This record gives sequence, structure tokens and C-alpha cells, in this order.
Amino acid sequence: MSIQVSGAPSQNAKSEVVRRTANFHPSIWGDRFISDTSEDKDIHFRKVREVEELKDEVRNVLFDTGDLSQQLGLIDALQRLSIAYHFEREIQEALEHIYMTFNDKIDVDDLYKVSLSFFLLRQEGLLRFHVFKDKDGQFKESLTSNVKGMLAFYEATYLRMHGEDILDEALEFTTTHLKSITSLIGNPLAAQITYASHNKVLLKLSILDFNLVQSLHKEELSYITRWWKDLDFAKKLPFARDRIVECYFWILSVYFEPQYSLARKTLTKVISITSALDDIYDAYGTLEELKPFTEAIERWDISCIDQLPEYMQIFCHALFDVFEAIENELAKKERSYRVSYAKDVMKRLARAYFDEAKWFYQNYIPTMEEYMHVALESSGIPILAITSFLGMGDIVTKEAFDWAFSNPKIITASSVIGRLMDDMKSHKFEQERGHASSAVECYMKQHGVSEQVVHDEFNRQVANAWKDINEECIRPTVVPMPLLMRCVNLTRSFDIIYKEGDNYTHVGKEMKDNVALVLIDPIPI
Repeated sequence: MSIQVSGAPSQNAKSEVVRRTANFHPSIWGDRFISDTSEDKDIHFRKVREVEELKDEVRNVLFDTGDLSQQLGLIDALQRLSIAYHFEREIQEALEHIYMTFNDKIDVDDLYKVSLSFFLLRQEGLLRFHVFKDKDGQFKESLTSNVKGMLAFYEATYLRMHGEDILDEALEFTTTHLKSITSLIGNPLAAQITYASHNKVLLKLSILDFNLVQSLHKEELSYITRWWKDLDFAKKLPFARDRIVECYFWILSVYFEPQYSLARKTLTKVISITSALDDIYDAYGTLEELKPFTEAIERWDISCIDQLPEYMQIFCHALFDVFEAIENELAKKERSYRVSYAKDVMKRLARAYFDEAKWFYQNYIPTMEEYMHVALESSGIPILAITSFLGMGDIVTKEAFDWAFSNPKIITASSVIGRLMDDMKSHKFEQERGHASSAVECYMKQHGVSEQVVHDEFNRQVANAWKDINEECIRPTVVPMPLLMRCVNLTRSFDIIYKEGDNYTHVGKEMKDNVALVLIDPIPI
């Protein structure tokens, strides 16, 4: 734990305050993304025209092919190359047709076709299931010789739901055999079976589209970075993590498509403000400061902040200004009502952060039940899921916000996954600097088990939570699929952020390389 003795944060305070500091490293990017280096407009529009021509070519192939395997492979490739958003209607129609004619079109002994069709249909929210077992109830050994099919089968198992024990077995079966195959065939061939399409039209379309979309993302990041620099949190709140580039990168995983530009910028502002709020509660603020601070956020009234320490006043001004700007932007299309939901979930988050701060100052280790009741909120997933709808179009309704605000299963499951993955990777650093107990400490104390046992149990809970998410995406869905996909994509992002460590707090080579791939380096044609 790092202790800093600082000057009193309030103008009226006369004693020095002992407070925690986390010693977060500064931003590694400097002003790298401040200026937008957009390409010449004529070049840009030529690329746009070429993309439209290539889209027509792909669209014709998607509908004209009579080969089911080719059609499935094309849809799969479109999704893997992140250009499926251009063909949403066509893909939906094609998959619905495959679903209706499945038994007539698919050889049920063809592992690749059956597995890929299952994967694509279930992603579309359509139920379809077939099992490759022999008369003794074991997976057929002949399956192991079909590497392409085994890989498709393995990927399909991750869309399993509760009660599909056979798919649990299939995951173990395919994992074991693919690992043995990879060790035998070596890395070059292993990479070849992992990566798909070599269709020249698709590749050209995906490269052109990637570069066009990347130029939009660079423009957005330039705007966001200038906004963040104007807030000057790096100097005014130096104890907080300066991670605006990483915030934008994170939100790109929630939605990258051009039509979500306003939503992306809005959600990036919210997540960056939320990050600073988190650091006030668990890396700097004292309990005596945090109580009136929480009350000020509850009241959402700028006149209530005069008695707060200066750094908290700075934060509150920024918080209220961000939401006022969002409200003004949404008012242009009569959508300002949405902001009240975002404010309310921000208040919920502040209360959860305050509960955790009280646990720390009381040196209290809660039970897992107590912890998760608060931690699902403090994970930040509910506020990100709900505010991800703010800048989206007419598909978002008041009823959709009411649904999101009612703690639906998909948001709860996402919160479980985010909370447990984060805690498993960050708890040691947090305990060293002084932090409320994480899920790891709570579970170890309550059940008297080792950290490895905890990790095994949490990984099991993560897998079960994914089953909840998969179930919520089966038709008919409670809300439109584009809204559910925000939650799905947000949950997927945890593998990038937390799989090998807390890549948000501790920005290392992996995060730096990921940002460079997505936001710096165009793909040469």
C-alpha cells in the first residue's frame, strides 16, 4: 500500500490528510492522437465507390450460389472480416432459409457443415442442434481426422446454453484433440486452420472497408482526445488513470460500425469519467470526503458541491457538463429523455463505490453474497450497457431503457463475467496499494480455500454466465438484437482487457500493439 501525505484538499481545511495513492503510470501516448490526419477527400470518395462496387459483387455471390458449404463459408468469412454489417438483411434471409430447409440441405455426417451452420444459426438467435455420437454415446473417433470440422465444432460449443451437457462434453473433446493436432502439425499449419478466407474480393473489400472505417475512428479519437485534454485531468486529478486512448479502444469493441459514431463518442466520454470516479473512491478520497461527494452526485445539483474538496468540485463540474452536453445533443432528435436513465445508473454506481469504500475503511471482508450484490454494480457494466444505448437510433425506445434498468439476465451475466475476470487479474496489485477486498479474498475467507480453487470456481461461474447470455439472444428476444449485441460485445471485450492481466490499468506491449493495429496502422492493399 502506498501512502501519500498531501496538502488539505479543501481551501478551508487546516490539517494534512493521509490518503492512499495507486501510483498509476501516466498515459503512454502523449499527444499522438490529438491531430487528425485524414486523407484527401477525392481519394476517400474513390475508396467509397470501390467499396460499393465490391459489396454488389459479394451480394450477388451470397444469393446466387447454390453450394451450401460455399454460402456458409462466405457468411462466416464476412463476419470474421468485420464486414457483415454491410449485409445484415441478406445474411439474415440466407440463414433463415437454411434453418427452414436444414434437413434437406445438410448431410448430418458432415462435421464442418453441421458445426458451422449451428454456429451461424445460433448467433442469429435460431435454435438448431445435432450431435456426432456413436451408438455407445461417445463422440465418433472419425471426427478427429477432420481438422477443419473439429475447429468449427470447437467454436460452436461456445454458444451452448444451460442443459446442453453434450456441448460441454464436446468442448472438452474438441479442445483435447485440437491441442494434440496443433502440437503435431506445427505452428504454420496450425495458423492456417485457424484463419479462414482467401477470397480475393472479400479480402479487398475488407481491407478497403477497414481503412475507411479506421479513418473515421481516427477522426473520432482526435475529437475525444482534444476533449479529454481540455478537461486537464492529468494535471488537476493526477491520482487518476489517464487512459483516454484505451477507453476509446475499449468502446470500439462495443460497436465499431460507422453508424454508431455518436454512440461511440458518447460512451467513451462516460467510461473515461467513470474511470476517474472509480479512482476517487478507491485510490484517493477519504471516507469523510466520499460521503458528501456521493450525496452531491445523488442530488445532481451543481450548487451542492461548494463544500467539497477542490478536486471533487473539478470532477463534479466535468461530470455534470458531460451529461448536459449529451442531453443537448440528443435533444436535437427529441431523445433527451434517455439521459435521465444514464444519470440514475451513474448514481447507482456512486453508491456502490461508496459501499466498497466503507468496507475498506472498516477493514471488513464481506461474504460473497454481500460482495456480489454491490460488485455487480461497481463492475461498471450496468452503466456501460445502459449508456451504450444513448447515442443509438430509433431502435432504442423508452421500453428498452426500462428493460435495461430492471437488471435483466444478460446485463447481470455480463457483470458477473467482468467482475470476476477483473478481480482474478487485478486483486494482488489492488491489495498491495490498499483496496477493498475483491471477490478472491471474499471467497477464500468465506470458504477457507486456496486461490487456485477460487480461480477454478470463478472460471466455472464465468462459463455459466456466458450460457445465460447465449440464452438471452435466442429468438424471440425481449429487445431488438442490436441492443443485446452491445451487451454481448461489451462482455467479449473482457477477453482483450483482462485475459492476461489488467491491460487497462497497466498498459503494456499487448495493449499498445492492439491499439496500433486498430487505430494507427492502415492495411496496405
